[in-house]
Amino acid sequence: MKDNFSIQSDKYARYRPAYPAAFFEYLQTIITGFDNAWDCGTGNGQVAEKLARFFKAVYATDISQKQLDNAIQLPNIYYSLQPAEQTNFKENFFDLVIVAQAVHWFNFEKFYAEVNRTAKNNAWIVILGYGMLSISPGLDTILDRFYHDIVGEYWDKERKYVDEHYQTIPFTFEEIKTPVFRNDYEWALDHVTGYLETWSAVNHYKKQNGTNPLDLIYNDLKAEWGETDKKIVRFPLLLRIGRIKKDD
Repeated sequence: MKDNFSIQSDKYARYRPAYPAAFFEYLQTIITGFDNAWDCGTGNGQVAEKLARFFKAVYATDISQKQLDNAIQLPNIYYSLQPAEQTNFKENFFDLVIVAQAVHWFNFEKFYAEVNRTAKNNAWIVILGYGMLSISPGLDTILDRFYHDIVGEYWDKERKYVDEHYQTIPFTFEEIKTPVFRNDYEWALDHVTGYLETWSAVNHYKKQNGTNPLDLIYNDLKAEWGETDKKIVRFPLLLRIGRIKKDD
């Protein structure tokens, strides 16, 4: 698993989108055990915090200590610095394993082996994420140019799985059909640019060029944004859910 987010961990906590309440409400309707959940690649703990409302204990792991330092603290969330592919959790422990906007960085085979080792029989695995933001035709054109033409070559190869909405990742579990959820926010322009600053490709660009690629589009974004304070920002929710079946 790559650590692309330690450097901007404070911005990640401040600007990254969360996930809709309707998704967590739905999750509670399919889960049958609420003892232990594993939030793998927890980042700033935004998913762990939601899970902590209906699980007795949430174990949240990440490979970035800086991310964990910025994570949401609750008495039943237990954070630890561990890779997805090798943990110290005991066998047959989890009712739910969830990964939000991180699975594309994992070694799939090793991670799934760890899921099968640590999860209970008939537990659930949830792969969650979000794709490219959309605001309006004019702004989307600028953002698309930024994504593909300006920082496109600076994306890690794993980014393709997000572009393909996680439909091309290996998924070796008993998958179920899920509802479609909306992931909409009302953001000001500075929140949008703050979010763009968290992109790993932006960070790679800065390292290699010594300049901020957002400077190349900011004036265009501001002009197209107009006088409106906030606009609706939409993210497609990426979601795959499966039951973890173990051999008898």
